[in-house]
Amino acid sequence: MHLAHPWQQPMASPSAPHRQRARERQGQLTKPAGSLGRLEALAVDLAALQHTDTPAADRISIAVFAADHGVCAEGISAFPQAVTGQMIANFVAGGAAISVMARHLQARLDVINLGTASPAPVTDGVIDDSIAAGTANLARESAMSSAQLEQALAAGDRAAQRAAHQNAQLFIGGEMGIGNTTSASAVACALLAEPALALAGPGTGLDADGVSHKATVIERALARHGNNREPLAVLASLGGFEIAALAGALIGCAVRGIPVLVDGFIVTVAALAAVRLRPELRDWLLFGHHSREPGHTRLLDALNAEPVLNLSMRLGEGSGAAVAVPLIRSACALHNGMATFADAGVNNAE
Repeated sequence: MHLAHPWQQPMASPSAPHRQRARERQGQLTKPAGSLGRLEALAVDLAALQHTDTPAADRISIAVFAADHGVCAEGISAFPQAVTGQMIANFVAGGAAISVMARHLQARLDVINLGTASPAPVTDGVIDDSIAAGTANLARESAMSSAQLEQALAAGDRAAQRAAHQNAQLFIGGEMGIGNTTSASAVACALLAEPALALAGPGTGLDADGVSHKATVIERALARHGNNREPLAVLASLGGFEIAALAGALIGCAVRGIPVLVDGFIVTVAALAAVRLRPELRDWLLFGHHSREPGHTRLLDALNAEPVLNLSMRLGEGSGAAVAVPLIRSACALHNGMATFADAGVNNAE
């Protein structure tokens, strides 16, 4: 399977000179070296990614991708598939967690429908990028065709293009899709060569028996898929439209020089697939939070990622990343606004 045009484009590199100047500035600010901990590193990373001496996270672009999953036929979710479409309406109406956070952050929120099992209750305010009425049942057949995978990746790239048009300084991708922790776990297992029980979790709230059943369904899917670890093949065989779109969006943002703040378990699975496809993408990824979904730890380790927050969240939608934005804004404000020792007439350490 070959990449189409948008994902073959060269990816910019973080600016080494800006990174060096940011580090030097951190060493001159009126504080003991390293005393602001991770906030210092976040500001330095953003300075390098944004190619600026004054990093900022004022303009945030959030895109939530929604899609249904045929694997729900295997009884792997505590919620019915109709909830996917109902939540699309809730996003647009402003009642979902990510809707509240977008307002709070004064961020742009795009809601993108990639295909639901039943028509969504609303279309106004929704970007219609429908591919099909959800994926096929990944436990029994490939979740999507090569053509459908290309459509999903392209929908993600279009979201990155919209973020670029908005002059976004940071991009957050979110997702909604009943059954998508099953799909994401299957993708992660295939990419990491892990058994289903190592990565399957409660998702929307399954009990121990539910998780066990979910792992059995994932193992069936992995047995059907075989040992192919090529990222596009894994996404087509085991993924969801929203997971593939997220991978496309992350690559598309990096191609356009937009840093990405990665959300929880499902978006991190998309990030892993995208990094396997384009290793240079990893430089463009910051990680918002450590999800309570058990498999997230293994994914973060695989990506050598240290999230900003650990609040035991597992909602999805991009909500954990959004909650981390005020800390990133604080990191930028401290970096840009503090006085240097020379400015303040304060003696530095010997």
